[in-house]
Amino acid sequence: MISPPNGNPAAMTVLGGDADAVYADLTPVRVAMARARETAAQCPLFTDPYAGLLAGGAAEDRPAITNYVATRTKWFDDYFLAASSAGVSQVVILAGALDTRAWRLPWLNDTVIYEVEQPALLEFKQRALAQAGAEAAARHVPVPVDPDDDWPRALTAAGFDHTEPTAWAAEGLLPTLSAQAQEQLLGNIDLYSARDSRFGLETLSSGPDHACSLCARLWEVNSTTISDLMYRYHRTPPQPRDDPLHHSVFLDAAKL
Repeated sequence: MISPPNGNPAAMTVLGGDADAVYADLTPVRVAMARARETAAQCPLFTDPYAGLLAGGAAEDRPAITNYVATRTKWFDDYFLAASSAGVSQVVILAGALDTRAWRLPWLNDTVIYEVEQPALLEFKQRALAQAGAEAAARHVPVPVDPDDDWPRALTAAGFDHTEPTAWAAEGLLPTLSAQAQEQLLGNIDLYSARDSRFGLETLSSGPDHACSLCARLWEVNSTTISDLMYRYHRTPPQPRDDPLHHSVFLDAAKL
């Protein structure tokens, strides 16, 4: 039996954000449960053979949550695969929680994946996957960071090269942070990004205008609303319209 990490998993993000503030239902374990349910579906948008293990064998029983998580997971999967096909071999996943992309996506041989997350979550995930005999599909470098630590410094110490193009990802992270912390995060990513780097992020239309902020920093940005994305994947968008999930926007940015 694999014990879950200590503490409140809902609040375990790289910068110590409060997930309960916006996404009360999207804790790491519940997201893994939703991914497990999607994997078991007749026509899944993706497959995650490790989701059920990390969820403790349980599966999310609310279709609305499963549809949202499945859509979001598919979008980020496609984002990573597009970056990889464009030749970007350095990846940084911020606050990936129980995400298993380093193990389940078809990465190029020279890809290096840095995963920045709180130590308890990283240790739990690595231990669970090791016990299951899972092997990463690319070089996986865990970067355990406490919320008050300097994550760019820890990332650099782990071998990250800021002179090389990077595919950054912040899935579900920004909506849990204050507006000031969100802007600081974008500033750090811009500072440590070489030309041709990419940035995939999930944000809220009701929050800061990150598309405008990135454009001002000379990033080219494409945006997709959760409603448009779910219609594309033949899924029902979140209801009612005042549901925070209804306001999610996905940005795919490239540094010029």
